[in-house]
Amino acid sequence: MCRPTFWRIIKNKDVEEFKSDPYLATLLNCMLWVFYSILCVLFGSAMYASPLTIMVRVIKTKSVEYMPFFLSLVSFLNGVCWTSYALIKFDLCVTIPNGLGALFGLVLYACYYKSTPKKEKLKLD
Repeated sequence: MCRPTFWRIIKNKDVEEFKSDPYLATLLNCMLWVFYSILCVLFGSAMYASPLTIMVRVIKTKSVEYMPFFLSLVSFLNGVCWTSYALIKFDLCVTIPNGLGALFGLVLYACYYKSTPKKEKLKLD
């Protein structure tokens, strides 16, 4: 356990013969995992938000011709599945990007539904 070692160094105000290598390696390893988690959250969120970039064109042209429908549908379903898993395991690093992905998917389909032309019902006289 590291705690007695640290207290001994603090108490004596000397590192004596202790090597700093294992402590620095552990610190760097933990910092790398934190950095990795942050990068995963950022890039995961960007992946899910990327289909929304076409929405400006969809809204302006009122055409969904260039919208990647199946890619965004599968991304939405993937986000829902991973969010469900993350909520069961209480894992924030998985919940945040995938929850945002599910939310972005709902926004995308709301815009898709709104911009899709509706067929009018024929009146039979």
